[in-house]
Amino acid sequence: MGVPQLDRVQREVYKQLVRTAVASRESAMDAGLDEALLELVNVRVSQLNGCAACLATHVPAARKAGVSERRLDLLPAWRELDEFGGPEQAALRLAETLTNLDDVDERAEATADAAEYFSDEQLSALQWTIVLINAFNRVSIASHHQPRIDD
Repeated sequence: MGVPQLDRVQREVYKQLVRTAVASRESAMDAGLDEALLELVNVRVSQLNGCAACLATHVPAARKAGVSERRLDLLPAWRELDEFGGPEQAALRLAETLTNLDDVDERAEATADAAEYFSDEQLSALQWTIVLINAFNRVSIASHHQPRIDD
């Protein structure tokens, strides 16, 4: 027996996850969050989780949303660069602390820092984005999804 493709074996559950992600993106956009910021967060979380399939989706989506190739290349080192502004840094820090759940104090500080840049509605939408990309990463990793490589 092979590895079950969670999105295929339990199709209705996966469809609900996709519906939730669509609702979350609409909510984030309605709250005034920038698509480029959301995609930066999706890419960073997918990097942390090592999800190749999600990176294959969200790196091109980030480019399409206006994130430069240079910023994508340097994203793993965002803490060391002035190239990422305060709101981006706060969102990326929050993304990292909601992905690696081992430091409660760091997560509380990251949330407080993000609240300096984002309204409650925006912060909630950002957190939903982070929670959901983590869920999709785990579905893809558990299912052994492989990205299409067109080279």
